[in-house]
Amino acid sequence: MTILHSPGRPACDDAGVNQTHSETRRTKIVATVGPASWDPPVLEQMIIAGVDVFRLNFSHGDGPTHVRVIKDIREISERLDLEVGILGDLPGPKLRVGDYPQGVVDIVHGSTVTITPDDVPGTETLIPVDWPELSGSLKVEDTVYLADGSIRLRVIGNDGRVVQCEVEVGGPLSSHKGMNLPGVEAGLDSVSEDDLRWVEFAVANQIDYLAVSFVRKADDLDPVLDKLSELKSDIPIIAKIEKPQAADAVEDIVEKATGGIMVARGDLGIEVPLSKVPVLQKSLIRAAGQAGKTVITATQMLASMVSAKRPTRAEVTDVATAIYDGTDAIMLSEETAVGDYPVEAVKVMDQIARGTETDLPYWDWVLNRVRQDEMDVSDSVTQSAVIAAYRLNLQAIVVPTASGRTAKVVAAHRPQVPVLAVTHSVRTQRQLKLIFGVRPVVNDQTTEIRNLLYECADDAVTYGAAASGDLIAIVAGLSDMQLGTNLFEVHRVP
Repeated sequence: MTILHSPGRPACDDAGVNQTHSETRRTKIVATVGPASWDPPVLEQMIIAGVDVFRLNFSHGDGPTHVRVIKDIREISERLDLEVGILGDLPGPKLRVGDYPQGVVDIVHGSTVTITPDDVPGTETLIPVDWPELSGSLKVEDTVYLADGSIRLRVIGNDGRVVQCEVEVGGPLSSHKGMNLPGVEAGLDSVSEDDLRWVEFAVANQIDYLAVSFVRKADDLDPVLDKLSELKSDIPIIAKIEKPQAADAVEDIVEKATGGIMVARGDLGIEVPLSKVPVLQKSLIRAAGQAGKTVITATQMLASMVSAKRPTRAEVTDVATAIYDGTDAIMLSEETAVGDYPVEAVKVMDQIARGTETDLPYWDWVLNRVRQDEMDVSDSVTQSAVIAAYRLNLQAIVVPTASGRTAKVVAAHRPQVPVLAVTHSVRTQRQLKLIFGVRPVVNDQTTEIRNLLYECADDAVTYGAAASGDLIAIVAGLSDMQLGTNLFEVHRVP
């Protein structure tokens, strides 16, 4: 079966429509914006290299900085005619170190450091953490992890106010890095007032997705959902799975998370034994697939590229494994936020995805990836269309969609042919940039059914998904029937 035109940046099809890596690659790339990447020339290079969605980490940076970055992303995307989505990541109930005015300090192996609840500048030996329950929660021999587990401390003393630790594994530490305490209940609210202020910020600035951090159970999503409802916003929320409790409750969380889940392996790998992370990753991706929900695999995927131009072979295998498992998207964190080679990291992700996608178990996914509900019209219609793509050698599946829902349901079955989602909404286009195998484009569609079918065929040619004489599938939901996705037609392109 054919795919969209071969890679080139930018390439042009016969109709003169620009096509890019991100439009011909099925697996989507999420890249975190930070000091290494938030200047407009770097953002532009990253979009050209293949970024589909930018992640804004609200744990770092202030409101005006994020507003500027959002403005730059939107302006660059419009100028390049390459829309990208924006994902806002809420800080969540995580303990974080305070400010290090000097930038980065080195926490030295074998040294003794003090953790204090006082609001003081951090140093090599003094680690401020805004947590009044600090001394009452930590006891001698407890383990404390900092900076995604790269620094390990052992508690050796507690005077009732501050805690002394021996540095068992040292490393660099900077402002607002996270603190993990496996087995210790910090007693923090699932969603803070600060998180809710960032929700308001996301709505005001038309962010496309919101990630909710440190979810432990499905009900932890309610404060964010309630706030969005109060603001009359339907921004999809993504539940970050980084706690063992969340892994145990993943089916309920997947059901409630309107945008899907993120397998956040950094904190997950600290909270559970490292040997369990690969198994958990597979089971979490499988759970999202069974529910037909979006899943992002994140954290330390190309960690060596923070300071190196090339990844390790193990990292390349790790990224490919997530794609083989069925993830929608792969995410770069420090690699693009503070790394030396943000653009190169995106290019490597693109290359790994392309090399892996030729060998994915598409046919098995069509039959088995999504849990089947015999009474669900949308699921039955979309699965039938994907099966027909194989049996009839269809060249593309074209989906006219207002909200993006039909395109997501089609993509959940993982067709090997392109899914061209045609929408009148730029917002829907941006949100669909996160969905595996979907190429979203903006084009007004008629509401008259026969004209709609011919317009979809024209769009398939215009955007390079099919040529005259090819067979395509057209899948849609007719709103007046109130059945969800209920239309599937095999159409020969004139």
